[in-house]
This record gives sequence, C-alpha cells and structure tokens, in this order.
Amino acid sequence: MKVVLALTLVAAAMAAPSRRGYGFSPAPVPAPAPSYRPAPSYRPTYGPAQYSFDWAVNDAPSGNDFGHEETRNGDNTQGSYYVQLPDGRLQRVTYTVNGGSGYVAEVTYQGEAQFPTYSAGPSYRPTPAYG
Repeated sequence: MKVVLALTLVAAAMAAPSRRGYGFSPAPVPAPAPSYRPAPSYRPTYGPAQYSFDWAVNDAPSGNDFGHEETRNGDNTQGSYYVQLPDGRLQRVTYTVNGGSGYVAEVTYQGEAQFPTYSAGPSYRPTPAYG
C-alpha cells in the first residue's frame, strides 16, 4: 500500500505544470524630467478688517441674561457686553480699541443689589434609638 501511495505522489508531481515565467519582462519606463517653475511673486493684499455682530441670551426661567455686540472698521473697534449678576444687577462693559491706544473699558451697573433673607429651617434632630 505504501508503494502505491508513493508512486501516486510521484506521478502527480510530474504531471503538475511548471512555474516558469513566459520570458517577458517589461522595460523600465524612465520617470519624466521634473519641470521647475519659479514660485509666483505676489503678495495677497487684504483690506482693513470690517465686521459687525451681536448676540444675546435671555432665559427667564433660569435667570440667564447676557449678550455681546461689536463693530470693527480697520483699527477702530467698539462694542459692549453685559451679564445679569446673581445679586440682580446688570453689569455692562462698554469698550473701544482705537489703533495703538489699547483696550479702554467702562464698567457700569444697572439696578440695585438685592440679597434675599433666608430663614433657618428646622434643625436636624436624630431619631431616638430604642434598644
């Protein structure tokens, strides 16, 4: 039985096709020569900055009330922002920036500060332990 198996394997190996190539190998294709162009000599020109925006949030259930508005034309900027403070006042900051003068702000408050009084609730009394 071993002999028959060995002869079958030898016959199968001889009948298998060989793995030789077809003798064709493509010729290498040379890379194209790089073409160099000088970088364009231009400098983008931008005009002076100009914008204007504003936004606000006023949510009565949560007590949030704040916002911001700003306008800019070139080196001159002006705007303001505000926020409702926990003591009930409205704090507003009005500012300007004119060229190299820096940030100049004025802070104002509207309303009267209110501090509600709280009454102390019942003190904690531990439950007596019976034993």
